[in-house]
Amino acid sequence: ERNDLLSILCQTSVPIRLSVENSLSNMSPESYSSSVVEGGVLLGALRRLQETQQDFKFTVMEDPNFGLFLESVNGVSGSEHEQTFWEILSERSGEYNRLDVGIGCYKPTANEHIILRLSSWAQH
Repeated sequence: ERNDLLSILCQTSVPIRLSVENSLSNMSPESYSSSVVEGGVLLGALRRLQETQQDFKFTVMEDPNFGLFLESVNGVSGSEHEQTFWEILSERSGEYNRLDVGIGCYKPTANEHIILRLSSWAQH
């Protein structure tokens, strides 16, 4: 048992940057720093951030087919009625790519910049 605990405590932590953007309003983006254990998933980094930053909150919903998806960030929810959703992007050297898997599967790399952006289906 002690070895299991040691291996958990000795896991390497990987720093990531996180931005929250709203492409539908002129709110300025909010930036955060978080970390995830090496090989850990984005959901863990979001949970860690929520525990340490009072101004960051998020909720998830579980889809039976697609797993977890981001429902709301900082009190703002995606809405089918308004055709809005939280898009998750990774930015490297000014290039933005939408994640091809959800927050429960995606494994961020060191110093990666993750963007949570409220977007409209109509814009895509």
